[in-house]
Amino acid sequence: MTSEPPSAAATTAILPVTNPSTTTKEKTSKKLTLLPLIFLIYFEVAGGPYGEEPAVKAAGPLFAILGFLIFPFIWSVPEALVTAELSTTFPGNGGYIIWADKAFGPFFGSLMGTWKFLTGVINLAAFPILCIDYIEKLFPIFKSGLPRTSAILVANVVLSFINFTGLNIVGYAAITLGVVSLLPFGVMSAIAVPKIQPHRWLSLGQKGVKKDWNLFYNTLFWNLNFWDSVSTMAGEVEKPKRTFPLALFYAVILTSVSYIIPLVAVTGAVPLNQTEWESGFMAVAAEIIAGKWLKIWIEIGAVLSAIGLFEALLSSCAYQTLGMADFGFLPKFFELRSKWFDTPWVGILVSTLIAISFSFMHFTDVISSANFLYSLGMLLEFASFLWLRRKFPTLKRPFKVPGNVVVLGIMCLIPSAFLVLIMVIATPIVYLVSGVLTVVGVLWYFLMKFCRSKKLFSFKNREEVEVCEENYDMVNVKQTFTKLSTIAG
Repeated sequence: MTSEPPSAAATTAILPVTNPSTTTKEKTSKKLTLLPLIFLIYFEVAGGPYGEEPAVKAAGPLFAILGFLIFPFIWSVPEALVTAELSTTFPGNGGYIIWADKAFGPFFGSLMGTWKFLTGVINLAAFPILCIDYIEKLFPIFKSGLPRTSAILVANVVLSFINFTGLNIVGYAAITLGVVSLLPFGVMSAIAVPKIQPHRWLSLGQKGVKKDWNLFYNTLFWNLNFWDSVSTMAGEVEKPKRTFPLALFYAVILTSVSYIIPLVAVTGAVPLNQTEWESGFMAVAAEIIAGKWLKIWIEIGAVLSAIGLFEALLSSCAYQTLGMADFGFLPKFFELRSKWFDTPWVGILVSTLIAISFSFMHFTDVISSANFLYSLGMLLEFASFLWLRRKFPTLKRPFKVPGNVVVLGIMCLIPSAFLVLIMVIATPIVYLVSGVLTVVGVLWYFLMKFCRSKKLFSFKNREEVEVCEENYDMVNVKQTFTKLSTIAG
């Protein structure tokens, strides 16, 4: 049961949209359409089967196959559904920040922004390094020293410039990168079919190899998260209320298929040597199955996949900062856009500089900490989703996940339990780093509050948003009263 839909003005009032139309210049860039958005989401989440191999090393072929078959249903689907509902209800360049703010207030909105942004930029640092790691196999000069350092810097600058040229260009580049990086896996899987021995799929691992459940769960988590990252670009999507749910639906299918088919093909066609299943083993398996030519093709695909991952994630980080500025969490200058490409160049610059600062660190524990922060953010996101259903039960939701609050709570319970598990099995150093970064996030909120009170920077006025909500409530009351009066008359 829902009340009479509010007027267009009232609907706009309650939604804290952060569309680029709030800036002073008229938009010149094209909006993202369905196909580019599907591949942007795909690269936010996966980017190909690269990185799924440690699941076999950790628990053997059977558990790895079951993991990539089952995990999308208990994790990816709930997260995608939550993202689809909230992105279409609050279609602005702020995504999860808006959701947390509307549910629990500005402190939690800001903390959500800190957790997600740090997660994004830390992960962003990995992809130029991954590109250089593959390139150094062909050109050993990039293995260490000044050539490697220079190559990482150049890779960051070049990839960031591509992002600067426009989200629409990035979206269509993602389509090309996705097709080219996935094609060799399709070829490998087809060639592997005659060599498959189905009994190999049932293996629980080699005798004497201890199962590493920490690695297993983290591998699944690493390869199938970040479905909500694209929500920070909702203001750049054409007809987001229709496009977002469709894009998420097709992206879930594409991601799941791209993981499971190569995994089934390789585990069935190649004799198991569990210790060899490190990241990158798919290229080794390709050489065993078809020859060195396919190995080189997959290695090239890995570089292209890393580029796609970098571009998608940088877009998410950059538009998140724009959304935070448009919603009053950051100074207004974060809203600045390029005159040529209409992209948030300040967000791109800041995200790139922070990512570069992490590029020269040993960040195994740092990335684990990023996963820990991401888990905290996701718990807050699920809580925001449920509380918004309770807080605004009659709010018009263009896409609505079926079920009442109790049913939705059960839907969110399983992935939430997994998030808690990821945090429980974390190492002491991860707790330390994550704790420090969370404290930084809390202090950042109060620093921005101080800067606002002292007028050190110019901020958007959050009070206007609160007034709009009050106006929305009054409009609803007036509409209801008018409807009742008409019926009574």
